Amino acid sequence: MSYDSIYAPNLFRDKVVVVTGGGSGIGRCTAHELASLGAHVAIVGRSDEKLHRVRREIEADGGSVSTHVSDIRDEQTVIETVETVISDHGRIDGLVNNAGGQYRAPMKTISTKGFEAVVRSNLTGGFIVMREVYNRWMIDNGGAIVNMIADIWNGWPHFSHSAASRGGMLTLSECAATEWAESGVRVNTVAPGSIASSGLDTYDEKDTLFIQNELTPGIPLQRFGTESEVSAAIVFLLSPAASYITGSCIRVDGGAPNARRGWWDLQPAQRNEQFDGFHLAAMPSILARATTEGK
Repeated sequence: MSYDSIYAPNLFRDKVVVVTGGGSGIGRCTAHELASLGAHVAIVGRSDEKLHRVRREIEADGGSVSTHVSDIRDEQTVIETVETVISDHGRIDGLVNNAGGQYRAPMKTISTKGFEAVVRSNLTGGFIVMREVYNRWMIDNGGAIVNMIADIWNGWPHFSHSAASRGGMLTLSECAATEWAESGVRVNTVAPGSIASSGLDTYDEKDTLFIQNELTPGIPLQRFGTESEVSAAIVFLLSPAASYITGSCIRVDGGAPNARRGWWDLQPAQRNEQFDGFHLAAMPSILARATTEGK
């Protein structure tokens, strides 16, 4: 069994795509889909163990993949990683700037150090990666960049540090889309909402009930999205079908920002079946527990 992509086989044949945060979650899923479509995928992350697990998975499915241990917040290691990919594989056609993270906390309790750490991970690190990929390859050869942000519309209470950094990445991407168009480089963003990804299991125990019970009732489609549904948006933006799309954002959020409280009472959603083409996808533990406990 292999990845069940909706896209044409060999869509990315002879292409090289870098995926940061490729050792888990959405990055892992996207790496699998791109590899299944013929790309060589260079997955980047801080955990050698996680990266090699994904490498074994992709190679077992017949895909081409390399692993690169790097902290995107460290400029020198990013430069070394980009140079290695170019040296070993001769090109970089696409970049998925996926690495990042956050934690849930009221803004008044977030320390300056904690705020800066999230901003460096979600914004500064992504800037470093895209700048180096552009300056060292894409400026002379073109390419496509997809930067991951989040459902930040109308604010993101208890995630203000991430909202600020993801909002910064949105406008940074819009700037790059204009400045780098002359080189044939397209820059877009994907904004996932509540996604059933392994990242949910990184939150503290105190946030368990919030994640299990309070997220989906306010979403028009009233469910979590899948990693595959996010990956499909990323792959589209990297593909030739998106050749006239740059400076844009695709929301993958079940319509969450459109549900304005007091204006409309959400009704049970019908006839909306999730897409899950990732053959190795697993339900996050926190959601699996909720399903079991609800029986």
